[in-house]
Amino acid sequence: MDGHTLLLFALACLAINLIPGPDVIYIVSNTMKGKMATGLKAAVGLGVGYGVHTLAASVGLSALILSSALAFSVVKWLGAAYLIYLGVQALRSAWKGQTSLVVKDSSDTPRNVFVQGVVVSVLNPKVALFFLSFLPQFIDPTANSTTIQLLTLGLLFSSLATCCNLLYAFAGHWLFSRPNAQRYSRALEGGSGFLLIGLATKVAASER
Repeated sequence: MDGHTLLLFALACLAINLIPGPDVIYIVSNTMKGKMATGLKAAVGLGVGYGVHTLAASVGLSALILSSALAFSVVKWLGAAYLIYLGVQALRSAWKGQTSLVVKDSSDTPRNVFVQGVVVSVLNPKVALFFLSFLPQFIDPTANSTTIQLLTLGLLFSSLATCCNLLYAFAGHWLFSRPNAQRYSRALEGGSGFLLIGLATKVAASER
């Protein structure tokens, strides 16, 4: 992998993780239910879950690459289409003002937010689907050490995702408890949607 590929990957990671989705709702909700530390524990727990998905995706995709170049190419094209779908959904949500970020304050705080975060992330089939469709977009199947490439990208994604989640934990209570929170959410979704579609199109059109 070259520096250009890693830069594209990092931009895509940030675009995806800045979109207020279920993980952000989980973090901000726990921040509002308890203290700042509660939201931080939720963010770290989700990050550990991302690491588990990284290992699983690396092993599965490596086996696929070794067994069939055609099958891997199909997965890569389907993955690009999935990223475009995510971008379109984000743009539609921003356009209609139907943000997925609906945080409800509650005094019911889980006893072990960290463990719950790990379980929520590991058992989420959408996260597994995302990893299987996202990582192949930035892999060079003709290069050596495909497993190392997948692990590197997966760990980079997990690190950037955790940083974004920690940022939401720090700023979530202040930002999304304000009356104009929906405006912030729409701006993030709109910008991330355009970036996702652009990156997915560029990667899909690039030479294999």
